[in-house]
Amino acid sequence: MPESKRRKKKSASSTGSAAAVSVPSAHHQTGNPSWFVPVVLGLMVVGLAWVVVFYLTSGKSDLPIPAIGRWNLAVGFGLMITGFGMLTRWK
Repeated sequence: MPESKRRKKKSASSTGSAAAVSVPSAHHQTGNPSWFVPVVLGLMVVGLAWVVVFYLTSGKSDLPIPAIGRWNLAVGFGLMITGFGMLTRWK
């Protein structure tokens, strides 16, 4: 079986300039930004705290926002779902 031809590698000394050395591009970023994890955790913890506070005070003072009543549950779960949704973008 015939062998395939090997490619010749270009060395930096054969091009004659230092600009030929490959530099990683700035747009190819790996990982998440530094704010990503604190925001995700913050959303999930605040959402959980919102729901817990609503359940603990539902018979007494109707915290966190008395005017919206049971919609406090939607707000709390919405915050938690947003946090979990952001986790799908975690690299």
